[in-house]
Amino acid sequence: MIPAAHVPPQSRLVVADLDGTLLHGAPTFEGRHLTERSIEAIERLHDAGYRFAIATARPVSTGYALAERLPVDACIYLNGALIDFNPAKSDYEMLTSGRLPADGHLMKIGFPSSRACEVCRSLLDAMPDLEVGIVMDDVRYTNFDVSVYWKTQTWRFTDFTEEDVPAGTADKIIAFPKGEQRETIRRLIPDDFALSVSEGTLYMFMNPKANKRDALDILCGRMGIARERTIAFGDDLVDIDMMRAAGTSVAVTNSNPKVLAIADEICPSNDEDGVAQWIETHLL
Repeated sequence: MIPAAHVPPQSRLVVADLDGTLLHGAPTFEGRHLTERSIEAIERLHDAGYRFAIATARPVSTGYALAERLPVDACIYLNGALIDFNPAKSDYEMLTSGRLPADGHLMKIGFPSSRACEVCRSLLDAMPDLEVGIVMDDVRYTNFDVSVYWKTQTWRFTDFTEEDVPAGTADKIIAFPKGEQRETIRRLIPDDFALSVSEGTLYMFMNPKANKRDALDILCGRMGIARERTIAFGDDLVDIDMMRAAGTSVAVTNSNPKVLAIADEICPSNDEDGVAQWIETHLL
């Protein structure tokens, strides 16, 4: 039995992380999946008048197909570097083209690719063996084989020259530091970037305004919903600021201990459809 929750009156926006929260786990990244129970609970939630959004570190290439299966009113990709305010107007090609539609329903919060190349070269000067790359328009420009981590993501090998990486707005810099590199990379964060760490292994340098907390604020502004009327589900460190900003924060039991410590409520694990259980018990 899930204990009684503190739910703000007239809550109208529910935001959920995907990996480790809404998705069941799997031995491979690609095997993580939505269950029919979760889909049905969110469909019923939407029919009851709630708005629903996903907030994920995933790029479009691995997040879009999941979003298509849910009644989403907005999608926060790449931890907030790409926000889709009207998914019904977006297709995969639009989301990965790098071009922003005139109606403003897409927002990119990144940095020039030339600056990303400069930062990557600087990191490699200090750590020549660092696995590092740039994510832009759903292509990863890296000095390592991306398929070691993700089997389905598009990538190009580069030495971070402007001949290799096209001009444009980059979404984030990614790195997989090992051993002492983890401390070194933290000391080398440029002033114009913020560091996020996903699942303890993926280090991401991003525009300081590209994060789930600021994205939640932007969604609330667009939808005319006060933050006090939002509910946020999460499991990882990158979810904490969003959860603290929401009216009610709910952590799955498999969450990082720091997430469990700040959550207003705790629901069963992702593999037990904890988000669906909490929605069914408290909102439906």
